[in-house]
Amino acid sequence: MEPDRNVNKAVGFGVRRLALLSILTALCYVGRMMFQFIPNVQPVTAVLIILTLTLGMTDGFIVAILSIVLTNFLLGMGPWTIAQIASFGVLIMVTGLVMKPFYKKAHKAYFVVFSFFGGILYGFIISLLTVKMMGINNFWVYYAAGIPFDLLHGLGNAGFYLILEPILAPLIAAQLKKG
Repeated sequence: MEPDRNVNKAVGFGVRRLALLSILTALCYVGRMMFQFIPNVQPVTAVLIILTLTLGMTDGFIVAILSIVLTNFLLGMGPWTIAQIASFGVLIMVTGLVMKPFYKKAHKAYFVVFSFFGGILYGFIISLLTVKMMGINNFWVYYAAGIPFDLLHGLGNAGFYLILEPILAPLIAAQLKKG
């Protein structure tokens, strides 16, 4: 019996796409582990923004969930894991719905600035979720204490976006063409 060659097309996940998502997940994992000694500075957010701009929200969600779950096996799993995934989910949706339509047309500087504010948005969302999950009474005090870390996250995102976008976007585009 001949195997059905259309199965991958029906599901939408060919070997090439799975391999690409696996490599990007590994990049996020290694990047997060390498930079864990610098609070809130790691390439995961920038990679997810680049991935969402080039491939779309579904692939961004997949890599976000896998990279957070895998790194939290080593860094510590807890209720914050759900908050991290949800925060990245919101950031991926904003990237996909608001920024992706302008990706090919707008100047790169807009996306660097967006990457910076992506760190601020991530910090705000995760603070909202953490306050609810942990039963903290005063959101604004909790959030204000985290602003320096959110600024570090934003600066790291902008820097990593500047470095990684010219490398990853063409590689991802080349994989798309090979299809």
